[in-house]
Amino acid sequence: MSRFSPNPLRFFISVFVFFFLCGFSSGPFTDIETAIIEKDYPKAEALSRDLIARPPKTQDFHLAHYYLGLSQMGEEKYDEARETFNFLITQKPDEPLLDKAYLGVIDSYLLTGDYANALTVSEALLTSNSKSEFLSLIYLKLARANLKLARWEVARDYLNKIVKEFPQSLEFHLAKQLLEEQHYFTVQVGSFLDSAKAEHLADQLKEKGESFKRPITKVVNFIGSGSVNSPISSKPRASSRN
Repeated sequence: MSRFSPNPLRFFISVFVFFFLCGFSSGPFTDIETAIIEKDYPKAEALSRDLIARPPKTQDFHLAHYYLGLSQMGEEKYDEARETFNFLITQKPDEPLLDKAYLGVIDSYLLTGDYANALTVSEALLTSNSKSEFLSLIYLKLARANLKLARWEVARDYLNKIVKEFPQSLEFHLAKQLLEEQHYFTVQVGSFLDSAKAEHLADQLKEKGESFKRPITKVVNFIGSGSVNSPISSKPRASSRN
């Protein structure tokens, strides 16, 4: 599991709720918000559906769908949540809520490991609204998707943007931590590949009758103990044994 988030579900749901429950608690939405904060997602979903079934005002209709999507995210119904958020996007709500709906779609992809689609939607959102009030969060989504796709340089650029442009944001602390702690970006697969190559070389030498058994063993042990680090950080990292 990625060190970016020890528990991806809890991390993304908590950030999602932290950012997106602000400013809506009025009238019929108070009970829905309370249910989400208390992690009673089935209740929140039921309340949202009940509100949608009524003939509410247009804005309330949009918010009800947004809360429905949040509730479905909490219940780990990611495909349903994505469908709800996409429907909300087609309704063309006001810009802040529209961006939040897009971010909901992005998280539904991130939480199911579909990083390619998460990246596609994130890039589309950034292109369509480069002045979004959630720009630092969009950068963080872009960074995470790129990290998962091993696009280290691109991920580092987005993290640096957060650190430079949004020093007062919550994302600032996450981005700074990711940039400073190089072990987040250690690719263990590389060490196994190098070890396999060394072992293959040893086998070839043995077949030729060469007496390099001890030196080759040392090479295999040395390579196998290391790891291949991404270029996210320029700080040297000592090899460690698993």
